[in-house]
Amino acid sequence: MITCDTSFLHSLYLIDSHTAKARARLRQIRDPEERIGLSPFHRYELPNAIRLSVFRGLRDCAAGDAILAAFRTDLTDGRFELPTCNLASLLAEAERLSGIYTTDGGYRAFDILHVAAALQFDASDFLTFDTKQSRLALAVGLRPWP
Repeated sequence: MITCDTSFLHSLYLIDSHTAKARARLRQIRDPEERIGLSPFHRYELPNAIRLSVFRGLRDCAAGDAILAAFRTDLTDGRFELPTCNLASLLAEAERLSGIYTTDGGYRAFDILHVAAALQFDASDFLTFDTKQSRLALAVGLRPWP
């Protein structure tokens, strides 16, 4: 399985400097076994980021609603894998990773949660545009992209 952080999803749905690269990478994923797996944290964090962009005046409510609708449609249509997530074990893994890596690497809680979910899902690849999160993914044995 392939998984990602919210920076990758953000680039898919909210136009930024990485959008073309993110969409090209998504088009390369053709094998159903390699669909991108999303945790409940992705399904919370991206919609919150979209709403925050409306609050900050980066887009109007109608545009925000359209982006949210597109994301929900992609979830419903099976564009992403939605594996079962054991929240207690995921949080235990995140705590373990935090204890090992945060003091030296300065990782945010959601960065660690996304990597812990990737490990719980037995992901091989981790899509992110966040350099620090890429280092964490690599440190735990994931293949970060780009």
